[in-house]
Amino acid sequence: MNTNWLAQPCAVLNESSRTAALARQEQLTKPPGSLGKLEAIAVQLSALQGTAKPQMERLHISIFAADHGVAAEGVSAFPQAVTVEMVRNFARGGAAISVLAKHLNATLEVINLGTVLPVEPLDKVRDERIAAGTANFAQGPAMTEEQLAQAMQTGHAAVLRAKQDGAHLFIGGEMGIANTTSASAIACALLQESPQLLAGPGTGLDSKGVAHKAAVIQRALELHRANLAQPLDVLRHVGGFEIAALAGAYLAAAQNGMAVLVDGFISTVAALAAVRIQPDVRNWLLFAHTSAEPGHQRVLTALDAQPMLQIGMRLGEGSGAATAVPLLQLACALHNNMATFAEAQVSGKL
Repeated sequence: MNTNWLAQPCAVLNESSRTAALARQEQLTKPPGSLGKLEAIAVQLSALQGTAKPQMERLHISIFAADHGVAAEGVSAFPQAVTVEMVRNFARGGAAISVLAKHLNATLEVINLGTVLPVEPLDKVRDERIAAGTANFAQGPAMTEEQLAQAMQTGHAAVLRAKQDGAHLFIGGEMGIANTTSASAIACALLQESPQLLAGPGTGLDSKGVAHKAAVIQRALELHRANLAQPLDVLRHVGGFEIAALAGAYLAAAQNGMAVLVDGFISTVAALAAVRIQPDVRNWLLFAHTSAEPGHQRVLTALDAQPMLQIGMRLGEGSGAATAVPLLQLACALHNNMATFAEAQVSGKL
């Protein structure tokens, strides 16, 4: 499979639009800086969208689902059957992201890259199965080079669909039992951190379960130590199909000039991998919230990211990102629709 697209350069931010947006902010009927981060968000979106008046109405949400072989190590509080059961729940509108997407009038698609159990044809679910989950990375590489390329290409294709639909924003979400174990392993490898610092409860492990999870990750890192120098190798050896797809999506979004709103811990780890592959990806990323998962803040710090929300969410699915969308919409509305001092005939600053 062709992976040459990974090396394509990222789009360049529109600095003239940023300058125009900053100038508009200075003329709006408010003290400078009084709307706080909402002002900075509007200016950032102007640079991303190439317009002095950014829009945030057309939203595309892609949820990537896959299972993980490392679940065999007992690292999750839930059985792997939950992955496919949640895929059905997404399709039927019962999941948190389904409710949020409907409320936001967003396009929602679910992409099955490889659940252990089969899934019948479902509305809004794309069957792009690579395998019945990854291999157990505590015993060997999680995936082959071909499988990694296929997963990343799936993320790339999702972004092209979003672009074709004229989306103003791309949100990637994930579902996969044991994927916090994979994300923690990736983060440990990329940041040279200890699993004892980054591993967390995931779907609800107790302290004993978290300690076991960290031990499994430590064993895997030692097993693959000679093959963790490059981000693509990290994804292949300890990653998951859905995490690789997210990384591919973030790369593709940056290459195609599309703003991305990054969700929680797992999505941010995928973003870190994408930025390590191409540093300019970072310019196209906004960050929604700080997850309650303990490793998230360390990954955010590595990306110099300041999320918009800190409300204790740790669900995944893209739910934290969807929850933050109204702030982006309000930032755009204020920036675009407030009167200037001249329009309102209000005296400006002395």
